[in-house]
Amino acid sequence: MNAIESLKHFIPELVLLGGAFAALTLDFFVKQKKLVGEFCLLVLVLALCLAKIPAKPMSLFFGMFELDTFTYFFRCIALTATGITLLLAMGYTPLRNRYEGEFYGMFLFMAFALITVAAANNLLMIFLGVEFVSLLSYLLVGFLKNDPKSKEAAIKYLLFGSVCSAIMLYGMSLLFGATGSLELKVIGDALFTASLKPLAATAVLFFFVGLGFKISMAPFHMWAPDVYEGAPTPVTAFLTVAPKALGFAVLTRVLDLAFWHFQGVWSPVLVILSILTMTIGNITAVSQTNIKRFLAYSSIAQAGYILMGLAVFSVLGRDAVLIYLLAYLFSNLGAFAVVTFVGEQTGSDSLDAYTGLASRSPAAAALLMVFLLSLAGIPPLAGFLGKYYVFAAAIKAHFITLAIVGTINSVIAAYYYFRIIRIMYLAPATAPALGAPSRTLTLALWAMLAGVLALGMFPSFFITRILG
Repeated sequence: MNAIESLKHFIPELVLLGGAFAALTLDFFVKQKKLVGEFCLLVLVLALCLAKIPAKPMSLFFGMFELDTFTYFFRCIALTATGITLLLAMGYTPLRNRYEGEFYGMFLFMAFALITVAAANNLLMIFLGVEFVSLLSYLLVGFLKNDPKSKEAAIKYLLFGSVCSAIMLYGMSLLFGATGSLELKVIGDALFTASLKPLAATAVLFFFVGLGFKISMAPFHMWAPDVYEGAPTPVTAFLTVAPKALGFAVLTRVLDLAFWHFQGVWSPVLVILSILTMTIGNITAVSQTNIKRFLAYSSIAQAGYILMGLAVFSVLGRDAVLIYLLAYLFSNLGAFAVVTFVGEQTGSDSLDAYTGLASRSPAAAALLMVFLLSLAGIPPLAGFLGKYYVFAAAIKAHFITLAIVGTINSVIAAYYYFRIIRIMYLAPATAPALGAPSRTLTLALWAMLAGVLALGMFPSFFITRILG
């Protein structure tokens, strides 16, 4: 489909792009910068309403983008994660300065970039989309220019990201040189016909490096704890969910279209990386004393569980990835919403700030407990459904070792999640009671709670819409 005909199917993205420029312009004329944030929320809601499930897959812009149910799912993920992050940011005190409006506008560009990454069907567009997301991420992480931790986090993120992107680009160049095409489907057919197994193995490993950085997969996770700790808390919440989810989207599409014939090569590698990622994340999380670093390592471990579905790469495995990502979105954004509130009230991200939280803010403690239990995979919450599907996929495909290691890691994870709950409910309070959260933060908290409970208690409603 040519560019003109493709535009009518690209309306949500055009709305986001136009809204982003309009938000930056509006920033010049309004003194109440929250109006810019509210405008951006309206743009996101409009884009979500305009997004429709395609009746059949369509190839847009001369084959560079693919519009299908897979793209639609990640459209919804990107828009939801961006909207909840804006709600968190609108009540975040450190952002209340003359740059606040620009911060909100950048998230519309980010939503646009994330959706283009999910839809990309071409090596060039994948690289440009991933780099667009990366550049915006670097800016958002270092947005608090007067905060030394924020600046340090941005520099580390930039250095790690640049190296990993260069390695991934080299892998893309190998594929283009061998097949003469940038289209994933054409590359897959050419690799199958020519049986270029050594080159395909090398290229897929380079992809694992570049995209492994985005999903914080071990051993490319080293940047995550420092970056998540130093970034503004709403940005940290966003980075643990949206870019990670879209990284899995790209990885799934690349493996499915370009390397489908070489599953015997990359599947064992993914099994090892899955085990390594969940084990490093869980073991390191046990000793953390900073809540943001704690959730950073938890996020790394969650990536390991999602990789179980990719390693299997059956129909059930790919479905498990989508379900887990949705459950993870609700649970992790909800946990970070509580972290944002407690950090605002206490001025600290230390675990000590959560001592006796049940008596200082019963609602915040109860909400955080629900989100942590969901991350641990306790029924009847959303996280249980995600874990059920990835373990079911592994067992059905006879990846028994992977399932056993995943079970052991789930027990370790349950220990450190319950450790936080014990601090909140059993330790005596040593600080005064907390105040009430802002209206936008309250809205984000209850929205994520509704998602966690609804997905866990009424799974069929979501599964039929996700999987068709």
